[in-house]
Amino acid sequence: MYNVGQAGLTYWSPNVNIYRDPRWGRGQETAGEDPTLSSKYGVAYVKGLQQRDDGKKDMLKVASCCKHYTAYDVDDWKGIQRYNFNAKVTQQDLDDTFNPPFKSCVLDGNVASVMCSYNQVNGKPTCGDYDLLAGVIRGQWKLNGYIVTDCDSLNEMYWAQHYTKTPEETAALSLNAGLDLNCGSWLGKYTQGAVNQGLVNESVIDRAVSNNFATLMRLGFFDGNPKNQIYGKLGPNDVCTPDHQELAREAARQGIVLLKNSAGSLPLSPKAIKSLAVIGPNADLAYTMIGSYEGSPCKYTTPLQGLGASVSTVYEKGCDIACATAQVDNAKKIAAAADAVVLVMGSDQTIERESKDRVNITLPGQQSLLITEVASVSKGPVILVIMSGGGMDVKFAVDNPKVTSILWVGFPGEAGGAALADIIFGYYNPSGRLPMTWYPQSYADKVDMTNMNMRADPKTGFPGRSYRFYKGPTVFNFGDGLSYSQYKHHLVQAPKYVSIPLEEGHACRSMRCKSIDAVNEQSYCSNLGFDVHLRVKNVGKMSGSHTVFLFTSPPSVHNAPQKHLLDFQKIHLTPQSEGFVKFNLDVCKHLSVVDEVGNRKVALGLHVLHIGDLKHSLTLRI
Repeated sequence: MYNVGQAGLTYWSPNVNIYRDPRWGRGQETAGEDPTLSSKYGVAYVKGLQQRDDGKKDMLKVASCCKHYTAYDVDDWKGIQRYNFNAKVTQQDLDDTFNPPFKSCVLDGNVASVMCSYNQVNGKPTCGDYDLLAGVIRGQWKLNGYIVTDCDSLNEMYWAQHYTKTPEETAALSLNAGLDLNCGSWLGKYTQGAVNQGLVNESVIDRAVSNNFATLMRLGFFDGNPKNQIYGKLGPNDVCTPDHQELAREAARQGIVLLKNSAGSLPLSPKAIKSLAVIGPNADLAYTMIGSYEGSPCKYTTPLQGLGASVSTVYEKGCDIACATAQVDNAKKIAAAADAVVLVMGSDQTIERESKDRVNITLPGQQSLLITEVASVSKGPVILVIMSGGGMDVKFAVDNPKVTSILWVGFPGEAGGAALADIIFGYYNPSGRLPMTWYPQSYADKVDMTNMNMRADPKTGFPGRSYRFYKGPTVFNFGDGLSYSQYKHHLVQAPKYVSIPLEEGHACRSMRCKSIDAVNEQSYCSNLGFDVHLRVKNVGKMSGSHTVFLFTSPPSVHNAPQKHLLDFQKIHLTPQSEGFVKFNLDVCKHLSVVDEVGNRKVALGLHVLHIGDLKHSLTLRI
């Protein structure tokens, strides 16, 4: 698309912010609430964009950018806007939750760029914070690339936050903090004035220009005729190939999560279904499927079209997304006459998106009423499909025996309808897992979205956030997801004890230590590793993929997570076959926690490993 003037070669993507609160409108852009998952996702995304097929490691196919650094996840909630929001974050949460994906992008992905966010962190605009930019991204992580603002961040720093006294001071603050590029016109207008006033040295501008031009060089901008380069002959005909369209369908299939499935419900037999009622506001809306920051799809397949390719369908919209009144009677009429019902509900960009956070996390408008009424008259399976970016409080449907299955499809892309039909009719065995906790509405009623703390606080009644710290009721949990097959796990190998050898004079040899420093004392534990081996068997009747999670519950030191993800692997198994999964663990990396001031400590004592449906106790001693 670049070759025909329809795109650039720098993409400000991926969004690796942690999905901290269920109301955030941009959660749909992220990989979820877990820092390990978001880190792995970010690295894979960056490598997918940047790595070239000719193996030239210093060159870039496309320049990626990990955004928005950091603690950015309030857009517009009850009038509180991202442009002047001050995120008050503990050092522990910053290093334990918000920053790990960015760190992985730089250290493991070698990303070409990091974008600083609109908001302030602890009273300082991120795009003007020397410690965050020059200190961490450039200093500690050694970014090989450029640091860029979110669009018009400097404008907001001056006009919305009133952080600086003059436009020139704003330009100087950001450049001196380590900024290389401004999305907008601010630096173009005011940098010369900042130099004239002695607020910034030309050497700082040289650094910024060098970092920007180095990226252009790595992209091949100065290597002669683009048509003679490795990707120079590609054009629009290389985009919508059958293989690429199938990839869109496969990505959607892998992303669909089966959350409820009563006996006798899914998969439906296309031969047994003579009439399928398809109901709901998202059943035949193509544009909703592709979410925000969308490309131009090759073609669309809506749920109605996808389902209709296998069976005879009868369609009733029933209501708009946020309808005040639903067409209940018409929907009930076709549902009562059908062999099965598929309800395609959820949200769209009018409900959750950039610049629009939610207040309620229930289904919009009269959708819940429509679901309940339709289910009450249906004679066969009732499949509820939720198309949304974030979680929904659908506890009423979970508890309703007439709603026999629930699927979450996210915003599944151009082939979402075809992928949904593949799951519903059993052409494909679902394997998706939830990347975030689904909370009840009571959580949104009780918790202030601007409270950035992750850890629960019994003194104030704050329940905490994410599966790592939240202690309250849920609708669904992080990692939930059913399959049409069942999988059994057998632990083959895992140690019960791991010992760290300490030198004679070490303080912890003469006193009862609960942790040792994982960074300054790496010589004690960095070469200490161990393996966890697991045998997995598909005891079902369908081939399928299965994700094996490895969690740990560390000792309760430094207000550690109650449980957190160490690693995960996906394995594909045919019916009745077995496979092996092997995790390689490092003591310093995997058995450590972040303390109250941001230092990583190896936690001594009892660690409980959660592997599949198994638990294994491991004691770390000195």
